Amino acid sequence: MSTPTGPASGLPVRMPRPRQSGRHRRPEPVVAPEGAAALVLAVPGVPSQATRGLAEEVISIARSELPGLNARIGYLDGDDADFPALASVLAQCATERVAAYELATAVGREVPAPEGPSAVVVPLLAGPDSATIRRIRQAVMDSGTQVELTDVLGPHPLLAEALHVRLSEAGLARADRARLFTVATAADGIVLATVGGEEAVRAAGITGMLLAARLAVPVMAAALDIDGSVSSVAAQLTGSGSAQLALAPYLVGPEIDASLLEGAAKEVGCATAEPLGAYPAIGKLVLSLYATTLGITPATPQGAQAH
Repeated sequence: MSTPTGPASGLPVRMPRPRQSGRHRRPEPVVAPEGAAALVLAVPGVPSQATRGLAEEVISIARSELPGLNARIGYLDGDDADFPALASVLAQCATERVAAYELATAVGREVPAPEGPSAVVVPLLAGPDSATIRRIRQAVMDSGTQVELTDVLGPHPLLAEALHVRLSEAGLARADRARLFTVATAADGIVLATVGGEEAVRAAGITGMLLAARLAVPVMAAALDIDGSVSSVAAQLTGSGSAQLALAPYLVGPEIDASLLEGAAKEVGCATAEPLGAYPAIGKLVLSLYATTLGITPATPQGAQAH
C-alpha cells in the first residue's frame, strides 16, 4: 500500500530510465525554434469546406512532425474569416511576430529580435503551375512583408508512392508488385494527369518514371489544361500495346474543378484514381520545404523504396 510520501516499504520504486549513450542513443525530438517564421500553406482553387479540411489535415501532419510549428492557411481566392486571403494571413503573421517579441521584452525575457522572413510560404501544388505561382508572388508583394516562397512539392519519390497508393485504392494497380496475385481491373498503362501546361508535364514525367518503376507498366504525363493532351497521350499508350488505361491525378486536389478530371476520364474511356489529397507524404513534403528554407535539417523526408 502506498503512503503520501511514496510506495510502501518493500515495493519496487520505478526510477527514471538512464539516458542511452553512444551510437544507439535516441535523438532528441526536434521542435520548432522559438520565434521561427510561420509556415503558411498557400491553397489554390475555389475555397470550400472540403478544401479547408484537406489543408487542415496537411497542416496537422506537418505539426505532428515538428511540434511547436506555427502553421497557417492562406487561400488565393479567399476573402473572409473562414477562408482568409493569403496576403492578409502573411500580414497577420508579421504583426503577431513583432507583438510576441514586444510582449516578451516587456516582461523581462531576453529573446532575440525578429529577423529574417516572418513566414515561409509553401504552395499546395504537386507540380509547377506558372499562373498559380504568379498569383502567389503577387499576394506576397501585396502583404508588404518579408516572406520566403518555396518550390512546389514535386517531383519526389514520395509522390510516386502516393500515386501508387491512390491507384491501388481504386483497384487500378497492385498494392505490392512483389506479391503473386492479380488485380482484374489493374491498368497496363497510366495517364498521369497534371495542370500547368508543358512545364508541368515535363516535371510530372520525372515522378511518372518513378511510378512506372513501381508498377512495371508505362506511365505518360498529360496536361488537363491543354486541349487534346490527355487524349493524345492515351492514344500513344494504346498504340504501344496498353489495353486498359487508368487516369492518375498528379494533383493534391484544390488546383482544379473535379469535373475536369471526370471529363478527361470520359474522353479517353478509362477509370480514374482519387487525387493525392492529404496523403501523409504531402504533409511531410510541405514541412520539408519549410524546414530546408530555415535550415532545420532533421525534417527532410527520405525517399520511399519502390514496392
